[in-house]
Amino acid sequence: VRISGCLVRHARSVTVCQNCYRPFREVTEQLENISRAAGNTTESNPCAKSLLMSDRLQIVLIMSNFFNATWKKANCANCLKNNSEGLSNSTVTFLALFNESMACFEHNLQRQEDSRLLGNISDVCKNCNVTYKKLNDMYNSMQKSGKEDESEEEFHLCIDVEDAMNITRRLWSTSFNCSVHYSDTVPMIAVSSFILFLPVVFYLSSFLHSKQKKRILMPCKFVFSFLFPFIKTLVICSGSFA
Repeated sequence: VRISGCLVRHARSVTVCQNCYRPFREVTEQLENISRAAGNTTESNPCAKSLLMSDRLQIVLIMSNFFNATWKKANCANCLKNNSEGLSNSTVTFLALFNESMACFEHNLQRQEDSRLLGNISDVCKNCNVTYKKLNDMYNSMQKSGKEDESEEEFHLCIDVEDAMNITRRLWSTSFNCSVHYSDTVPMIAVSSFILFLPVVFYLSSFLHSKQKKRILMPCKFVFSFLFPFIKTLVICSGSFA
């Protein structure tokens, strides 16, 4: 009951992994104890066998499979320590930056509302740019680190982190219409422009420095002879084309 209520309460916005890992661990341990007791042939444990095999519905097993599948699909293990005793250091840092970004958004929007500047949200872009960039860099770093450790299948961060980053990016780009200018954009544009204009410079210089050869047309003598019924034209050229 505790884990079910936790999943429902933290379904939106998604904070399942950071708030429900303790109830999930407790349920997992209890189900393992029940399964172990039911499968132990040396001891008689009618309670465990009754919970698992008293009817064909087997609701305990169904709930156990549901919790495990939900936890796995949410990739909560990627935000927890190895023994699931708490959030990993990178997750704690990310969530702190996320809360800082949300507080910055709210503070600047509230200040603009008090100043009756509802149509102008440039203060959010200017004052929260550093915080947002730190959050975005932290997210990219966590993704890169996870992909390096995960070799067999595609890596995903836990649903809490992904949902928080999606919310922040949606607010930043769509609601506030802000954008981040990266430092390597200007050199990349400069190099691309230089390479693009190289053919133009080459052909222009080739045209200006090349010498055009003049062709001299030599005169020709035309001798006409009229023969009936054909007219034959003989062209006798005294020179050739250079």
